[in-house]
Amino acid sequence: MVLDLQQVREQIDVLDEQLQTLLNQRAKLALQVADSKRAKEPEPVFYRPEREAEILRKAIKRNQGQPLPDEFVERFFREIMSACLALQYPMKVAYMGPPGTFSEAAVKKHFGHSVQAVPIPSIDEVFRAVASGAVAHGVVPVENSTEGGVSQTLDLFIKSSVHMCGEVELAIHQHLMAREECLDSIKTIYSHQQSFAQCRLWLDTHLPHAERVRVVSNAEAARCAAQEQNAAAVAGYLAAENYGLTLLAENIEDELDNSTRFAILGRHPVPATGHDKTSLVVSAANANRSGALYELLAPFKAAGLNMSRIESRPSRQNRWHYVFFIDVEGHIEDPALRDAIQVLEQHSGLLKHLGSYPRALT
Repeated sequence: MVLDLQQVREQIDVLDEQLQTLLNQRAKLALQVADSKRAKEPEPVFYRPEREAEILRKAIKRNQGQPLPDEFVERFFREIMSACLALQYPMKVAYMGPPGTFSEAAVKKHFGHSVQAVPIPSIDEVFRAVASGAVAHGVVPVENSTEGGVSQTLDLFIKSSVHMCGEVELAIHQHLMAREECLDSIKTIYSHQQSFAQCRLWLDTHLPHAERVRVVSNAEAARCAAQEQNAAAVAGYLAAENYGLTLLAENIEDELDNSTRFAILGRHPVPATGHDKTSLVVSAANANRSGALYELLAPFKAAGLNMSRIESRPSRQNRWHYVFFIDVEGHIEDPALRDAIQVLEQHSGLLKHLGSYPRALT
């Protein structure tokens, strides 16, 4: 039976009214939660990553992908939680600015649009802002699917007191943008060094003679391109929108499945959810001994734990001495991982728990 169009619209209007009523009821309950926390806790924590992860997983399980895709349902509930959290507490989240960077896009994807996103000039200053309490959380890039780890972030994790309390994966689409409308007029291209690396083949093919100038961020590249004639930037769509630039070419990255993983920084550990990841940094007690690396990895194998990532970095303590960044499935409170770490301590010179947190949904 096909309903009359007017009848369908009337049903939609009724549902819209019900949705709005339910959303306001949820917001009022969120305010009650805030009042309860303030009454019971001397320093209440309003943002709970494990609780948000639980809500999102339940929403996706209920949805089953039809007719709305799971990705939309996740974004929808993130924005609801973001708006409700803003009523409880105007949370500040730092990222490497200026506005228009992929880091800002990662903030909005993970925390929603109601959070106070605070641009900060550098990654190390993001770490310091979180450690000092100037902001509640920070978002920093950890690794790119084509270019590997972000060395500055990894080095800062070794000496910082902050925790990883979450992760977010962002699909990275690079665009060429400019004031100009003709590709042939471009003589200078601005971008971050990693974006140049991700778009090397396209740039070599289409703009081989243009000068490539490295800047501190893609947003800074867009700002430079907006102020110059015959200049372009390689950056994300958000930067083009912020600086009023025209997209001369879209999705120019060499690998179309290019993505970047960002770490969520915080000062408090996160309880287990059952769908967690733990990040560690370790080094061998005697790096020159045969089998030293094997001894660092064997406890995870013996415990049946899956390592999703291992990356080496110079320790900066001794020449040719390395530390290893390891991501392993599970939470530091899980018995199997706890036992593996106890064995690992016997063979490591450095063992630092960077954080246990909910695994990214998408």
